[in-house]
Amino acid sequence: MSRQFRVALAGNPNTGKSTLFNVLTGLKQHTGNWAGKTVELKEGSFQYKGNTFKLVDLPGTYSLYSNSLDEEVARNYIVFEKPDLTLVVLDATALERNFNLALQVLEMTGQVIICINLIDEAEKMGIKINEKILMRRLGVPVIKISARNKTGISALLDAMDRLMSGEITCNPVPVTYDEETEEKIAVLIPLVKQLRNSRIPSRWLALRLLDGDKALLEEISKRQPSEEVLQ
Repeated sequence: MSRQFRVALAGNPNTGKSTLFNVLTGLKQHTGNWAGKTVELKEGSFQYKGNTFKLVDLPGTYSLYSNSLDEEVARNYIVFEKPDLTLVVLDATALERNFNLALQVLEMTGQVIICINLIDEAEKMGIKINEKILMRRLGVPVIKISARNKTGISALLDAMDRLMSGEITCNPVPVTYDEETEEKIAVLIPLVKQLRNSRIPSRWLALRLLDGDKALLEEISKRQPSEEVLQ
């Protein structure tokens, strides 16, 4: 039976995220604005093995906090709209810088595939990336691609299909913080879970509360009472 899945594309600026979006969706895409926002919204779709994948190209950001409108839009989509899958696009030539965003996404949702793009450029620079080691350390699929050359796209589509069918599962390895921070998180989580009608992952929300993210609290307040806390 044919099914439909919503997929978000997240990544730093200039990682080739929009190139991947164009490769996957072709001409089946359109552009508008997010509701009530001036930030551009790009949506598209494609079919694979009888299923329809609807893609949303999130604004390119370096983090998912509340430092800019782009960050808020990208964060709110992943947290509140809950896509079936999030593809995090990383630049193979600058993995250390890009992993900040990837780890933030993994704290927000478990349904993630890491796409290491520009692998052709990395190879020219003598950079070698062992995706199997990264998969073990992150707990999610890691696929090396070159979107502009369409290298690795078949492997990516196969991973998306297998993840959505349940053939493979994601088990993100949680980020562990210093002892003091972990103690405060442990205190906050039970309180967060008592929040009426919030669907936000409790550990992630506890972290945001420790960070004093007032914009997120305002967003939660606006969306009440339609959300539920994740256990």
